[in-house]
Amino acid sequence: MSFRLSLLPVLLGLALSGCATVGPDYQTPAVRMDAQWQAALPHGGSTTALLDWWQSFNDPTLSSLLKAAEADSPTLDKALAAIASARASDSEANLSGLPTLTASASDSRSGSKGGSVSRVSSAALDASWEIDLFGGVRRSQQASAASLAASEADWHDARVSLAAEVATEYVSYRACQLQLADYQDSYRSQQQTASATAASLQAGFSAPADGALIDAGLASAHSTLLAQQAECAIGIKSLVALTGLSEPQLRNTLAATPATIPQPASLQVSTLPVQLLSQRPDLVSAERSLAAASAKIGVAEANRYPRLSLSGSLSSSMSRGSGNSQGWSFGPSLSLPLFDGGATRAAVDTARANYQSALASYRSAVRSAVQETEQALVRLESATQRESSVAASAANYRRYFAATEQQWQAGSVSLLDLETARRNALSAEQSLITVQRDRVLYGISLYKALGGGWQAGSSVAAKGGSA
Repeated sequence: MSFRLSLLPVLLGLALSGCATVGPDYQTPAVRMDAQWQAALPHGGSTTALLDWWQSFNDPTLSSLLKAAEADSPTLDKALAAIASARASDSEANLSGLPTLTASASDSRSGSKGGSVSRVSSAALDASWEIDLFGGVRRSQQASAASLAASEADWHDARVSLAAEVATEYVSYRACQLQLADYQDSYRSQQQTASATAASLQAGFSAPADGALIDAGLASAHSTLLAQQAECAIGIKSLVALTGLSEPQLRNTLAATPATIPQPASLQVSTLPVQLLSQRPDLVSAERSLAAASAKIGVAEANRYPRLSLSGSLSSSMSRGSGNSQGWSFGPSLSLPLFDGGATRAAVDTARANYQSALASYRSAVRSAVQETEQALVRLESATQRESSVAASAANYRRYFAATEQQWQAGSVSLLDLETARRNALSAEQSLITVQRDRVLYGISLYKALGGGWQAGSSVAAKGGSA
């Protein structure tokens, strides 16, 4: 419905006297968190800041792989596209509260067969402005700004996750290489034992059962060796997918440095659990998404109330025979939803339900973040404590195998004793490599669980920076 121009002073007075903003005013919800970490903090070795932690690996190969992954990552490209979309939506929302101005012009000719031709030229300038009586525009701007912040935090989270994934695959591949080298050494040693056993059999100094035993051991060792080679090849494929490098290029990069498990400095964990809320980008994203959901309640609420707009136009037309004519119009219009079958009420209910869903997601994300950090702390501490014991076990089993091998060559122990000692030594070596690998991987998990050193408010850096 529309009102006469005499209502203009009343409507303008309403607009200038202050507009109400419907919907809830957002406040970050409080979440229950322990005051301190319940798991033991990592200790021993030097400590460094999270942001510089990758440098503490002192591994140029890892550094080059991290740069390659970030320079060509579909995941990061997708996150950047989401930021661009959110930024455009934010600009659109900010402009929606401003007046609009449109211009139009036309020039037409008309006539009939045998008659005269008439020409009419016209131009018009139209302006309109919807006054934000109940804060729908402001709530929409709040929602778009929060969504933009969430998208930026998602990009940071993708960078942290990508760096952690590349490092995890790299460390796992280096451990796989070490385990493969152990299996190769063991297989070569068994081949030498097999040659010696075959000679002994021909001379009649060994029983046929020894030949069967060594053949069985060789077959088993060869099978294990092939399986380990496949695992290392799978690791190569994973790194190719993450970094975007060709496989030959990746293999050359990996071959440039020795196959060792990098030994990073231990992480310094001085934050309290509550600081995770600003330190983990995924939690910031969840909280900003919650803020956007809250603001959208106000947008839905505002649609249930009257809408006031001011519009005006200037026009001019010229036609042959009638000269020029000019006109103008200006006035307010007020629309009031009277009956829509409950659609606007349902939209508000939907917005409130979406907020509750976002709140549950936020609370769940916070709990998961604390759980991930606590578990990473426990695993890292356990691996650190176990490493010295496993190393001692491996060293002693190596010495025992060396002594047993000498005794077998002297004929004082059986081939079965030799193979048992060999298996024990190999198993201990594999356990040592595994625990050394796990200690680094748990450190990477802790790095990721603590947000990778990211802090709320960090800007979106240029593509190719370090995570």
